[in-house]
Amino acid sequence: MRNETVLVVDDVPDIRTTMSEILKYKGFAVDQATDGQEAIELINTRFYDIVLTDIAMPRKNGMEVLKYIKNNSPDTICIMITGFGSIEGAVEALRMGAFDYLSKPIKPSEVVVIIEKALEVRDLKRENKSLREELQNRYSYDRIVGQSESIKKVFKLVDKVAHTDSTVLITGESGTGKELIAHAIHYASGRKTKPFVPINCAAIPEELLESELFGHEKGAFTHAIRTRIGRFELANKGTIFLDEIGEMSPSLQVKLLRVLQERCFERVGGVKTINVDIRVVAATNIDLEEAVNKGTFREDLYYRLNVIPIHLPPLRERKGDIPLLVNHFLKKFSKGTDVKSIDENALMMLESYDWPGNVRELENIVERLVILANGPTITIADIPETILRKSGHVPIPKSSEPPAILPEDGLSLSEAVEQFEKTLILQALERTNGVKNRAAKLLKMNRTTLIEKMKKMKLMKPRAAIKKAKAKETGGAAA
Repeated sequence: MRNETVLVVDDVPDIRTTMSEILKYKGFAVDQATDGQEAIELINTRFYDIVLTDIAMPRKNGMEVLKYIKNNSPDTICIMITGFGSIEGAVEALRMGAFDYLSKPIKPSEVVVIIEKALEVRDLKRENKSLREELQNRYSYDRIVGQSESIKKVFKLVDKVAHTDSTVLITGESGTGKELIAHAIHYASGRKTKPFVPINCAAIPEELLESELFGHEKGAFTHAIRTRIGRFELANKGTIFLDEIGEMSPSLQVKLLRVLQERCFERVGGVKTINVDIRVVAATNIDLEEAVNKGTFREDLYYRLNVIPIHLPPLRERKGDIPLLVNHFLKKFSKGTDVKSIDENALMMLESYDWPGNVRELENIVERLVILANGPTITIADIPETILRKSGHVPIPKSSEPPAILPEDGLSLSEAVEQFEKTLILQALERTNGVKNRAAKLLKMNRTTLIEKMKKMKLMKPRAAIKKAKAKETGGAAA
């Protein structure tokens, strides 16, 4: 059964009753009004999805009903009914905001079709509005995670430039969140209800990129079987985001420069000049100044793009933000799972890693940890070994771990600690092929301290002997 409510307004009883019965049969909840005055009184008491109203009626006519709806119930769809074969009043009603009109004599099938079409359009508009609001909320810069001074500077810049139309160049390593910042600029700007159109200049072959950016006319090249609108045209009134701009070929750089200067272009194979009102945000992970010096990037284009520069720091330079980011991604990925938290030691391991893939890599790792975790809390045992090793943490084989349970007759704590240290030192020496400098770095200690400990533990032996000692400690055989 449908939930939509319809109000049928007509001073002719037969027409009013017939339309009401048709709509009730189709599952709509239907009320009737004999004229515009009664319709307005009913609209004041309940919400109607659709109002079907005749134009010519006593007391208040259909145009007055339409005007009242637009001022007091803007989500209500108004469909006009006109008689005598005249559409002048209907055309005026469309100009005032009516969805459509029906001419008398009315066919029952037409009533149902036009109402279903109106509801479909309304639902689509609601969905688009909801998606825009969701995107605006998701990409609001105050939702970007971080409290470090470097990221706060980025927030301040976004806040300052968002409400302007100035061109922005976002720089930073891959995975630092350049597209996220571009979205934030758009959704904090006056263009937020207009399109945000991204294009990755490195992901599209050079011979196709021009058509992607500017569109093409039918027959412009082989397989151009129809006219195509380009990204610049699609972004009109909104924002175009040119990602990896440093990968653009020199020939396309010339054409892009013209668009930035004049805000106009021609489609591939076309002669008509197309004007656009757009904001340009570009991003790159390469040093464009160096590219200019090498001659691979136009100097004039660089200055056109670099009006407002925003640099995103790599994650290794804002490690204080890692706990915030981890918790943010935990909430994102743990829905529907048993994983609730990460313990302090595991978090420390993540903080000590350099994250060459930056925030994107961290997000992927947290998602993996949530899926593969062995319990409700993520521990060091869940951290990938590659991250543990690069974080300076050496996993200890279970056979060489000190006792985790105190024996009934007790044990020597100093001996247990010494045994644990000895195992770690042997592993470090084995991994570095006996090079004490490198072993000391792995163990985060001074070389002289390591040598003193090795002397005390009687580990100052040739490299072959080190391997033998290691095998003895772990219960294995020397290779």
